[in-house]
Amino acid sequence: MKLATVILAAGQGTRMISDLPKVLHPMLGRPLVLHAIETAEALTDEPPVLIVGHGAQAVQDVVGDRAVFVEQTEQRGTGHAVLQARPALVSRSDLVLVTYADMPLLTTGTLRQLVDRQRENAGPITMLTLVEEDPRGFGRVVRDESGGVVEIVEEAMATPAQLAIRELNAGVYCFDAAWLWTHVDQIPLSQPKEEYYLTDLIGMAVAKGRRVEAVLAADPAEALGINTRVHLAEAERVLRHRVNEGWMLAGVTILDPAATYIEASVSIGQDTTIWPNTHLRGETTIGQGCTIGPNTSVENCRIGDRCRVLASVLEDAVMEDDTNIGPFGHLRKGARLCQGAHMGNFGEIKNSTLGPGAKMGHFSYLGDAEIGAEANIGAGTITCNYDGVHKHKTVVEAGAFIGSDTMLVAPVRVGEGAKTGAGSVVTHDVPAGVVVYGVPARMRDAGEKESGNDKE
Repeated sequence: MKLATVILAAGQGTRMISDLPKVLHPMLGRPLVLHAIETAEALTDEPPVLIVGHGAQAVQDVVGDRAVFVEQTEQRGTGHAVLQARPALVSRSDLVLVTYADMPLLTTGTLRQLVDRQRENAGPITMLTLVEEDPRGFGRVVRDESGGVVEIVEEAMATPAQLAIRELNAGVYCFDAAWLWTHVDQIPLSQPKEEYYLTDLIGMAVAKGRRVEAVLAADPAEALGINTRVHLAEAERVLRHRVNEGWMLAGVTILDPAATYIEASVSIGQDTTIWPNTHLRGETTIGQGCTIGPNTSVENCRIGDRCRVLASVLEDAVMEDDTNIGPFGHLRKGARLCQGAHMGNFGEIKNSTLGPGAKMGHFSYLGDAEIGAEANIGAGTITCNYDGVHKHKTVVEAGAFIGSDTMLVAPVRVGEGAKTGAGSVVTHDVPAGVVVYGVPARMRDAGEKESGNDKE
């Protein structure tokens, strides 16, 4: 039986108190709407129909070609929203699953249960319910003696006996498509808001002698809807727990899961340890046997095996195997630490390569530079790569020794095995194997003593 999905994303979300449409607020690195779309994509190869309204263009810009867009120009309730999808879906599927862009904790497993029950069910509707001690305004699910759902009673209309019911309506449904499209335009207008609600389809089906089934969510948190930033924080905490638990079960040590923030797009190898207050974001991959953190932020980086990152910030960078950085290091976009390289405290690298086994101990900046294998970058070394208009490249060849407080005024090349004295300002290329010092740097005369260098 062919399945179509409809995701409701048209609401204004006024309680978020934001210029950003509610469904575009991020949760663990992704907008809410993308969480819903990814779950739908796991259920069917057909793109979901996304009902948009408030901020429609902004939502479409984020989602792109991952959904079919239908606009609800007037927000007149959930029933009215689903009605807008009828022209796009009528006669094109056997089942229709209706979910929400502001319910990001719904899992593929739960929704698959719902769909499978509807496939087995001869009735028109299977709905998702939850059991929760705090009803939080959810409608109560009233069943008959056979277990069929006979009514959804909203909290404001419930009797004392009905208020005691703890099975609640999650608002997620799987419909027989033919039944839905012939009945969705018959939903009565609800007062006083003058809106049309999907919940009324339950009573309409029962009134015609049709049986309505329900699937109970194993985890009530799946039904958490986002209406305020408080709800957003609650949902992110649940999702963060799921992600962290998954990595721990896969062989990653997370010392304090409550203080560790890992986005779902991140990949981590076995026997890696994540220390507290670490943030791993974007398309980040981390190899095996690494130690990351504490107090570390990594975004869109590739980190190899057996690496160490301590109290540092990495973005759009690469660390090859057996490299280490920190504390208080900063790898900016285009930075690369080759195998065995070391970058110590208070260093910064941008659009530069620190070659295999090279060392950059502390208090240094490399921008637009290429550092050769086993080179030593002394404390306080700066590449002066920007002349106010253009960026220029610095090359330090293999085995070179750059003394403390050296200024490398690009474009410039320091040859293999060459040395610079402490405090040198290098404005011209340095031949291989020679020593330069001073301001501006010059070659050492025969018999002249080397200036004091700081070797790491």
